Amino acid sequence: MISTEITRRGILLVLSSPSGAGKTTITRELLARDPRLKISVSVTTRPRRAGEVDGQHYHFIARQRFDEMVEEGALLEHATVFGHCYGTPRAPIEAALAAGDDIVSDIDWQGTQQLAQTVRDDLVAVFVLPPSMRALEERLKRRAQDSDEVVQARMAKSADEMSHWREYDYVIINHDLEESVSRVQAILLAERARCDRLGGLADFVNRLRAGR
Repeated sequence: MISTEITRRGILLVLSSPSGAGKTTITRELLARDPRLKISVSVTTRPRRAGEVDGQHYHFIARQRFDEMVEEGALLEHATVFGHCYGTPRAPIEAALAAGDDIVSDIDWQGTQQLAQTVRDDLVAVFVLPPSMRALEERLKRRAQDSDEVVQARMAKSADEMSHWREYDYVIINHDLEESVSRVQAILLAERARCDRLGGLADFVNRLRAGR
């Protein structure tokens, strides 16, 4: 446990992967296991899927409102994916990080590139790779959220998405969900202990050296 004399700025943990490689499932598991971790709720112009709740899974908004948010600078990042717009609201993320809260978000490489420009010091970026292309296609078909045409479009795009792995701080291969979640937990634990994230650490060490 960190001393009460030491403060810590929050971390923005981002998971990216091709569609179907597991970033959303890993994110859900992390949230279930770590009460200190909160989800970043993105805005999107795409229609709600069955079972999705506005304000919990996404903030579902009209394209006009999305464009207004971009113009106002109210989004830390935004991108268009398969004809729909997605973005990360600035205000709640900045408030959470300043309060020392850790945020997790699953976004694509385009969004991560933008975050590297806007919040690089707070960003911890993890890229999730599938164990094989066959496994990726099977996962996309198994989740039954998209038509065959969309599945094939996602598969065609995955090669380009995976080419951006070098832009991330960490890469994991999602052979097994439990192992993948454990690896990301280890990354988060290490990042929380980094010296440059701990405010007041130098003063605390100086007091220890002085015998206090």
